[in-house]
Amino acid sequence: MLYITILMLVFLLMFNGTQFKITAIFITISIGFALLSSLFMILYGNGSHTILKFGFIHITTESLVRGLHVSLRTIAISFFGILIALTSQVVMIFYSLMQHLKVKSKVAYAFMAAIRMIPLMISSLIQLRRSLKMRYQMIDAANYRGLKRFKHLIIPLLSQNIRKAHQLSVAMESKGFRDGPRTYYYNVPFSYKDIIFIIVLIAIITMAYYCSITLPITGIDDVRLDRVG
Repeated sequence: MLYITILMLVFLLMFNGTQFKITAIFITISIGFALLSSLFMILYGNGSHTILKFGFIHITTESLVRGLHVSLRTIAISFFGILIALTSQVVMIFYSLMQHLKVKSKVAYAFMAAIRMIPLMISSLIQLRRSLKMRYQMIDAANYRGLKRFKHLIIPLLSQNIRKAHQLSVAMESKGFRDGPRTYYYNVPFSYKDIIFIIVLIAIITMAYYCSITLPITGIDDVRLDRVG
């Protein structure tokens, strides 16, 4: 898994087509979320080789290896998603999924709508923060410290975006959107570039497997075993 992650990172850096600082931001966020997602497995996992035990926190060699393995899987998939997002149009990606992989239209359009909502959520957050700064000048500081400040942000933000999502679904239904056979405004053909991309992915997986056999880094063959060693 380590070799796949490294090769996917190299592939992403070589062919993302954007500035390095933008790519670095996405990479940092992906790694951060991946590590956070594996913390529960690392801190509270089972194992016989104890590294650290403090209260209910019990870190073992087995739990650490399993947690890092989950993180590496998440990071590798995230790198693949970042590469697709930076080199393709979102609409064309989902049209291609509907036309070639027969993904249901309601699923594809749900994801497209969710992606379109992200800029709206960011603009709503910025606007809400500016309005709260003006209101905070008129009230006592004790009313907006700590969790109260967070509550002033998260509750209006969630209510606004839930309402926008509901309005969007009503608008789609009123325009005649149904889950069934449909025609497409855009036609996304399967080109030679897609074949090259698939071949490169197969080559990355093959190379990673070969390197793990000939040049093992950790010497761990199976993280599912009760004893990692």
